[in-house]
Amino acid sequence: MSNPPVNILIVDDIAHNITALKALLTRPDVAVLVADSGTAALDLLLKHEVALAILDVNMPGMNGFELAALMRGSPRTSHVPIIFLTATAQDASRTFRGYEAGAVDFLYKPFDPRILQSKVDVFVQLEQQKRQLAAQLVTTRQMLEANEMLMAVLSHDLRTPLGAVLASAEYLMRTAADQQSATVAARVKNSSLRMARMVDQLLNLARLQGGRLPLQPRSIELATLCRSVIDEFASRENGKRIVFTSRGHTAGAWDTDLVWQAVSNLVSNALHHGAAGDVSVHVDGEAEDCVRLTVANRGVIPPEVVPHLFKAFGPNNGGSRSREGLGLGLHIVHEIARMHGGRVDVKSDESDGTVFTIELPRMVTLERGSFSGK
Repeated sequence: MSNPPVNILIVDDIAHNITALKALLTRPDVAVLVADSGTAALDLLLKHEVALAILDVNMPGMNGFELAALMRGSPRTSHVPIIFLTATAQDASRTFRGYEAGAVDFLYKPFDPRILQSKVDVFVQLEQQKRQLAAQLVTTRQMLEANEMLMAVLSHDLRTPLGAVLASAEYLMRTAADQQSATVAARVKNSSLRMARMVDQLLNLARLQGGRLPLQPRSIELATLCRSVIDEFASRENGKRIVFTSRGHTAGAWDTDLVWQAVSNLVSNALHHGAAGDVSVHVDGEAEDCVRLTVANRGVIPPEVVPHLFKAFGPNNGGSRSREGLGLGLHIVHEIARMHGGRVDVKSDESDGTVFTIELPRMVTLERGSFSGK
């Protein structure tokens, strides 16, 4: 489908001036609208979107300056660029008045047609680019909505068979006749849990990228939330390795579910990718305006991997995509921290191991918490 032409408005009370300008500017991608008075021009501006208005200064009734002032006073036309044309002798005060009225240019007759044509071409191209960007924005939003819907459907449809697999694996673990059968059942359960995490991460990523995961902040204690997260990990095989400490006042206004997920992702990441040894989770509420959460484990992330850790589908601590996930966990942590007006950092060296730090302001505004796609 061809794009509609760009509208250019010409306002002049002299018919042959309009005829000359129309012949000069008309082309397949430009539609020239003409008016012989300020009143007729305002009527056209109410009906059409205009990329440029070329106004004659000296018109009876309503002159060009008055028309420009009315255009600037209306939200619908305040953005329309204006070029003034006048047949009077050059006058610095009139030129200044024209620019003061909102003109982008002021030309005195007789003018070089090529100059006017070149100036008009600039505004035509700007309008065409604006239309292209608007169309791309619509397409992008539609793709994000379709992506989110797909992820939601997949998430819903996959959870049912995954639940059955998990229940069956747990039953087999309890009733296994020998150690080999129990080991196989445990492997099935762990693989199903990993798949469930992948499904959740894909769904949350789609919501984050589509801007459909708004913050719902409420007063919570970060230390209490962290203890609840750690309690969930305690029932797992390596969950006993987690050591939790806190100090200071750890209360703030955050989205409970999102912060829970961020903490869970960091703890899970430390357990899966850290070297043998304890995983330390510490909440520091000593600062007045923010609360800091650190998750530390032994092991070192290669320096070349660190800059890519928080990218979607990026490498894991080991430098390549892990079978444990899709590389989305840390990216989601980064986005959750950013939505709260905070940040997440990582430091990794031989002496201190790997330490992830989330800094969250105690209060988050709705403006700060809203999410838009990069």
